[in-house]
Amino acid sequence: MLKFIHLTDIHLISGGRRLYGVSPERRLHAAIDSILEEHGDADFVVFTGDQAHWGDDASYGVLSDAIGRLDMPVKVLMGNHDHRDVLLKVVPGVEADANGFVQSALDTEAGRCLFLDTKKDTATDAGEYCETRRAWLRERLEESDEPAMIFMHHPPLKLGLKGMDVIDLLDSDAFFDVLEPHIGKIRHIFFGHVHRPVSGNWRGIGFTCIRGLNHQLALDLRAPQTSVPGNFEPPVYGVVLADRDQIVAHLHEFMDRSPRFELVTPDGQDGKEYSLNMRHGDWDRMT
Repeated sequence: MLKFIHLTDIHLISGGRRLYGVSPERRLHAAIDSILEEHGDADFVVFTGDQAHWGDDASYGVLSDAIGRLDMPVKVLMGNHDHRDVLLKVVPGVEADANGFVQSALDTEAGRCLFLDTKKDTATDAGEYCETRRAWLRERLEESDEPAMIFMHHPPLKLGLKGMDVIDLLDSDAFFDVLEPHIGKIRHIFFGHVHRPVSGNWRGIGFTCIRGLNHQLALDLRAPQTSVPGNFEPPVYGVVLADRDQIVAHLHEFMDRSPRFELVTPDGQDGKEYSLNMRHGDWDRMT
């Protein structure tokens, strides 16, 4: 099976500085430590946007050093916090299309992966997929009969999170018009931006969104458009397994330090009394 790692919304700040009280650089390196130890066999790693909080050269230098530790191909996409010219200048291997947008395609055993640039080139956090970019996507879909997975930063649908729904992909109807003739081969959309684990179906296409590496969006469906409530739910990265028959997306809370234990005893008898000494005291379990 194809195996890839999905990370998003790192929000790097250079100089070891903290953002909202935590270090995005340390969390990125912790994620890479985990990937190398547990998923070194991944076929590629994809970062779906907002690599640098302010889009500056130094922060992209931190990103470049970090991804240089990875042994597999890396795809880096644009988010609303990113600066396209700086990203292309500083981070090696970032691919741009003929019009300078950070877009590329990758053919795999599980189908074609299409990496999109949804950065809107005006002062807004909302996303855009203009006609020039739609033409690129249309060509990529028309030139191959392979099934396709799409990677982007902004969600193309409303998620019920009002403060984020106003800054999603603004031209989502025009975006879907490109996908619709190929709907039978669009297998899944992976995106970020929202800093929450969300999955579902949009106009017949499955989607997955994951938490970021630094800070998260709290789940508050009552919050008004003027509120974007944050919290520090554990960071994750996605571990995705795909072949021609299925796509399975696991979310790995790689910084979790809770104890691990066998749910079934070595002899297969799950009926014994036992206790475990854990960091937070003794947890006794009767079975």
